[in-house]
Amino acid sequence: MRKKISILGCGWLGAALGLYLSAKGWRVKGSTASQEGCIRLENTGIDTYYIKVDQDSVELDYMNFFNTDVLVISLPPQRNENITELFPRQIDQVIKYIHKLNIPRVVFISSTSVYRNTNGTVREGNEGHPNKPVGYALLEAENKLLGLNGVGTTVVRFGGLIGADRNPARYMSNKQSVPAEAPVNLIHRNDCVRIISEIIVQEKWGEVYNACSPDHPTKQEFYTKAAQIRNIPPPQFTSGTGDYKIVNSEKLIGQLGYSFEYPNLMNYLKELEEWAYRI
Repeated sequence: MRKKISILGCGWLGAALGLYLSAKGWRVKGSTASQEGCIRLENTGIDTYYIKVDQDSVELDYMNFFNTDVLVISLPPQRNENITELFPRQIDQVIKYIHKLNIPRVVFISSTSVYRNTNGTVREGNEGHPNKPVGYALLEAENKLLGLNGVGTTVVRFGGLIGADRNPARYMSNKQSVPAEAPVNLIHRNDCVRIISEIIVQEKWGEVYNACSPDHPTKQEFYTKAAQIRNIPPPQFTSGTGDYKIVNSEKLIGQLGYSFEYPNLMNYLKELEEWAYRI
């Protein structure tokens, strides 16, 4: 019997993960919280479910989504003033279904925003006192899921996502006072997908992993080139590093034996430039 995997939140990353695992023989179920998303997801061939997770309830069409061997939770916190309260309550609603259906394994997609800007390198175990509320919300969600009895939960803290049609310059073009020498902490979607797959295949449960490219060019170097490719203005830079962090992913590389598909971010931009030129 094929193993089942359910991806709660099949957006830009989740859908790519679903297609990758489906090609490897998994039975993949994916969820989305909009009718438009359902149409898009159904067109990929992934078994599609409508699920909307609120702070007090879960709206869903079929309970069968949670009948699974592995649940991947890919729900980004909604940015609002009550994020530190609302997002953990959403995770509480998901936990009810984890218990109800006895889901044995969970992968939670988190973020490096759980780390404070330390002006140095951060590793697993250095989390706490984040710079923004989203970091506190994710950290509380991580702790809830890692503390579940009888459930193997692994947390993956991704850096900023890049890849495919997602040129990072479009998110930075109008930014002002961006520290020129600050390092970037980014990861290509292909690497995200492969890392999640390796965690599941190698059964690395009960772990927390940072996941960023080991390459950390400066923001000025990276975003100036990315803006040129898209033919938009670069951010407005200021001198110096400002407050920054460098996210270390050596634990993931060592324990998974993982080699990044995109270890050099400037080479990724060259690839993006060639693709833009062809079209």
